[in-house]
Amino acid sequence: MAEIAIVYFSMKGETIAPGMKIVNLEKGHTAVTAEFIQEAVGGKLFELETVKTYVADHMKMIYEAKNELEKGIRPELKNYPDMTPYDTVFLGFPNWWNTLPMPVVGFLEHCNWQGKKIIPFVTSGGSGFGKSLEDLKKYCPGAEIAEGGAFLGHKVNDSKEQISDWAKQAVK
Repeated sequence: MAEIAIVYFSMKGETIAPGMKIVNLEKGHTAVTAEFIQEAVGGKLFELETVKTYVADHMKMIYEAKNELEKGIRPELKNYPDMTPYDTVFLGFPNWWNTLPMPVVGFLEHCNWQGKKIIPFVTSGGSGFGKSLEDLKKYCPGAEIAEGGAFLGHKVNDSKEQISDWAKQAVK
């Protein structure tokens, strides 16, 4: 059986819910999704955390993320998990500006993806993966990029069965 890792980047705190309503999350949508995946298929859970703290105001934070994307800034992570022992890696992230958040890009660039299977999952307000799957292929040469799972952030807490079923299918 393949060794499984679940690696994710998630934002807690202020975010936008349907109807442009600002809500405060104790745990980010991607973190909840990652935990559901781990419950369904096992594996080791790794959270990607930045050294820097993003601004708390969500509307300001999204422009901070846009600046990182436009300037190619890779915020330093508190640690870079070693993916060497893992054959299969679930990789979770929110859709930021139609692609991968730059902290995730920085992590991807630190790893050798040759011969690994990456199963991406994304949380968003409805935009799904955007162009992140295309970008993922660029940052993970030699990896098999499996069909991913896209989940609506504001519905994640009520989607455990759907997420679990998807994860179990993804590792078959």
